[in-house]
Amino acid sequence: MSYRKLGRTSSQRKALLRDLTTSLIVNGSITTTEPRAKEVRKTMDQMISLAKKGDLSSRRKAAAFVRNVVADVKEDGDDIKIQSALQSLFDDLAPKYADRNGGYTRILKTMPRRGDGAKMVILELV
Repeated sequence: MSYRKLGRTSSQRKALLRDLTTSLIVNGSITTTEPRAKEVRKTMDQMISLAKKGDLSSRRKAAAFVRNVVADVKEDGDDIKIQSALQSLFDDLAPKYADRNGGYTRILKTMPRRGDGAKMVILELV
């Protein structure tokens, strides 16, 4: 299995990918460097594939990877419903991509970063 090390130790790299994947689930698009985006694309495809399965085992595997953050707060009269990133993944994204067999993300190249000239991209869900 080949992957990019991204100049970090394994624990730092795993935390970075978890954070970026969770941010992509919550926000729908993120701006990051090209190597990071290409790695996050792999993990995001795995998470959506797990969500499309929808069984308990898949939900537990996704819960072990995705951070427990608030994705959305909805007011329904007197009731306030708080939706986590995991619930958003299984309830919103899985039905959206039910008929799609892969390629859930899109990478759009932008201007280089001003400080060091790193290639910047926008990673978004299709």
